Amino acid sequence: MHQIRNIVVITILTNTLFNCSNYKNINKTKNNSRPNIVYILADDLGYGELSLTGQKKFSTPNIDQLAKDGMFFTQHYSGSTVCAPSRSTLLTGQHTGHTFIRGNKSVQPEGQYPLSSSTVTISELLKSKGYITGAFGKWGLGIPTSEGDPNKQGFDEFYGYNCQRIAHNYYPYHIWNNQKKEILEENIGTNTKIYGPEVIHKKALEFLEKNKDTSFFMYYPSIIPHAELAAPEKYLKKFRGKLLPEKSYQGIDSGKRYKNGGYSSQKEPNAAFAAMVHLLDQQVGDIRRKIEELGISENTLIIFTSDNGPHNVGGKNSTFFNSNANFRGYKRDLYEGGIRVPMIAYWPKKIKANSISNHLSAFWDFLPTVCDIIKTTPPENIDGISLLPTFFGKKQKKHKFLYWEFLEKGGKQAVRLGNWKGVRLNMTNNKNAPIELYNLKSDIGEEHNIADKYPDIVKQIANIMKDQHTYSDIFHFKYED
Repeated sequence: MHQIRNIVVITILTNTLFNCSNYKNINKTKNNSRPNIVYILADDLGYGELSLTGQKKFSTPNIDQLAKDGMFFTQHYSGSTVCAPSRSTLLTGQHTGHTFIRGNKSVQPEGQYPLSSSTVTISELLKSKGYITGAFGKWGLGIPTSEGDPNKQGFDEFYGYNCQRIAHNYYPYHIWNNQKKEILEENIGTNTKIYGPEVIHKKALEFLEKNKDTSFFMYYPSIIPHAELAAPEKYLKKFRGKLLPEKSYQGIDSGKRYKNGGYSSQKEPNAAFAAMVHLLDQQVGDIRRKIEELGISENTLIIFTSDNGPHNVGGKNSTFFNSNANFRGYKRDLYEGGIRVPMIAYWPKKIKANSISNHLSAFWDFLPTVCDIIKTTPPENIDGISLLPTFFGKKQKKHKFLYWEFLEKGGKQAVRLGNWKGVRLNMTNNKNAPIELYNLKSDIGEEHNIADKYPDIVKQIANIMKDQHTYSDIFHFKYED
């Protein structure tokens, strides 16, 4: 079992892919005391799918460079192990035992169950302080015009996929521009001319250009590299024939689910996946370069992370890519592979370059961090702790524990308590199902359940699980019905 932290440290310090000449330090910071905030969220990107964390099949030089010039968090966790609740924890500062959206609950004809109008989000807090706010990518927290619409949750501008199901597909029939549905005529039928992430990316860069002279928050929830496996030929050809053996995937290429959640066929899934991450890496580089060209780099915090662990659908072979970096589990698991994600924070002259943090952190820390940055009091009843002290190399308050719950696959709970990790499965049949216990310090792969040896620790974790779960009449375990 590899020691992941050591891989990260060694790779960041020695990676020869870094080319600092690509990132000239442009000291033209605007006269604006309120920092800009850019949050880039990859979709289903596993801990091991960056070259800085040990990926060998392809490289991610722009993301690696961001880490080299900023701070890499070795023990950062997503809000959940699937998309919608993970995003809900991010925007509300509450873990899945408290946040409003706790599962992927679709509504028809398009979209997901909406955030409540009473929910306080990061975007609303920033907008109330005069920030211009924009979201570009996948939303998944409420259909257009609902109370969960991004424009009703504090975003001045939204461009992208409103619905997670539609966001399964890279050549969509339409994109949402706020509440306006833009039809992509070039993608009608089986045509694949307009690649969704590219048109969304263009709008995001325009947002940066348009708002360079004010304070802005840009939320960039990319759909890459979520299945399906699809990439434009100009990227795919870079990897064709280089990631063998390929195993052709037969997907959905016609009918009601075509471009409506079904994954299309792919003859070269390995090459397609590498091409997708390559494109994501280029887009991260584009965003950074744009910010530097605009002269606002020193006044802009950039965060990069992923919404959960890697998937194994649509033809993706996570074993081939060692996508979970030898952690146990994948997306929809509460083992480390499903929820531990890479996280980078970059802020020139504020965050020490080439630094590593082993601080335990999670998505719900972002909201209090933002409140700390803009010097405002966070809402009550949040679960996060500001990471600003860690950013600035100061004494950091620590979590007593981290908590997750997940309603699918039999119902699950997990707790991180220091080096201890507790996982409970099959809760829908038994709310007091046995708890598995792992010592992550000596067993990072969660291979040895030692619950019988430490009953006092198991009891502590059981009490946390009981205390942190609150009832929701919308998202609940079966035994609560």
